[in-house]
Amino acid sequence: MADLDTLKAEAKKANAKATQAKMDLHDLSEELPTNWERILEVANVAYDAHVALMAARKQLADAQAAAA
Repeated sequence: MADLDTLKAEAKKANAKATQAKMDLHDLSEELPTNWERILEVANVAYDAHVALMAARKQLADAQAAAA
C-alpha cells in the first residue's frame, strides 16, 4: 500500500484534474449552443475525473483509518 503522503499527493492531483474538468464543462455550458457537439465528450471527461477523485479520496481515507 502506498504511504499517506503519496496518497495525499494523488488525491490533490485528482482534485486539480476534477476541478479543471468541472470548469471546462461550465465554460462549455456558457457557450451553448456553440460547440454543442462537444457536450458528451466534455461531460465524460468531467465524469471520469470525478470518479478518479472519489476513488483517491476513499483510498486516502481508508489508509488514514488503517494507520490510526
